[in-house]
Amino acid sequence: MEAFYIRDLKIEKPVVQGGMGVGISLSGLASAVANEGGIGVISSAFIGLLEDDFSTDFQNANNRALTNEIRKAKSATSGVIGLNVMAALTNYKEIMNIAVDEGVDILFIGAGLPTDVPNQIGMKKFNTSGVKIVPIVSSGLAAKIILRKWDRNFNMIPDAFVVEGPLAGGHLGFKKEDLDKDDFSLEKLIPQVLSEIKPFAEKYGREIPLIAGGGIYTGRDIYNVFKLGVKAVQMGTRFVATHECDATDEFKNEYIKCTKDNIVIIQSPVGLPGRAIKNRFLKEIEEGHAKKVTCPWVCLKSCDAKKAQYCIGKALANAKQGDLEYGFAFCGANAYRIDKIISVKELFAELEEDYQKAKSE
Repeated sequence: MEAFYIRDLKIEKPVVQGGMGVGISLSGLASAVANEGGIGVISSAFIGLLEDDFSTDFQNANNRALTNEIRKAKSATSGVIGLNVMAALTNYKEIMNIAVDEGVDILFIGAGLPTDVPNQIGMKKFNTSGVKIVPIVSSGLAAKIILRKWDRNFNMIPDAFVVEGPLAGGHLGFKKEDLDKDDFSLEKLIPQVLSEIKPFAEKYGREIPLIAGGGIYTGRDIYNVFKLGVKAVQMGTRFVATHECDATDEFKNEYIKCTKDNIVIIQSPVGLPGRAIKNRFLKEIEEGHAKKVTCPWVCLKSCDAKKAQYCIGKALANAKQGDLEYGFAFCGANAYRIDKIISVKELFAELEEDYQKAKSE
């Protein structure tokens, strides 16, 4: 696999480790991936939930946890570190500014259209920081809207894009009824997004690399999407099953134990479908047994805590720490294929070998 560039930033291995919350991809996993030449990504989603004082001082707990994880990652690697940010978070602006102040290389922004990032950060800080902005989209239309607004309002464009298909894990940018339709497959989405990117790349005289994610599992998968014109891939599920992943062994074992039939689409309290491993917690929710919701701070703009059956942030935080009785694990569509935990180094070697084999055939 060859290196690629996001503007002046060289990435030796064209693999982006997907940002996985709550607490699944923190400094441990991100720095390990960066040390192998890929892009290691910390998830900022509900990161303060892992602090002891979250329920009494959300803002400071969140800011402290975020700052600490970025600093730990940067001290453990000289490679590329990114931060995954959900635009739907109510402290979206604050998260981005902390990330820029702490020297994160790339901001991957999903769960909304990041049309106003330069203003959110502040134009002077944004222009001098060197931070790269990579929106995560699930359609060509979303990419088009972002590109047009950046072009019109700021006379600039994002540095790259991630297109995330319907086989991804966690919250999904599709309607539930569209997830299995061929028209929404990653293979159909890639050329649509590339066609929207092309005129803006030509206008600004530079490449806008496209990164593809959602259901990519092997080196052969990587080779196949590269043939469609993408420059890198985003992978999440494979990195959960590594020793360096920041989740507990109990969480990782959910992946090892799960079967294809255990992987289900749920309706999240925040109004989006999500892919997860079915367990007793989710079964009880499905049967209408709501959990007590205590909301110290509204994390997501779309969440109505008064109507929610459970707090998804707390459920995911519980799962991260191995308490699957009061939580559940998000996963990608291929999680059932995992049968063992390996190191990040071993995973990169496996992907490279499989990629080269596919390329030589």
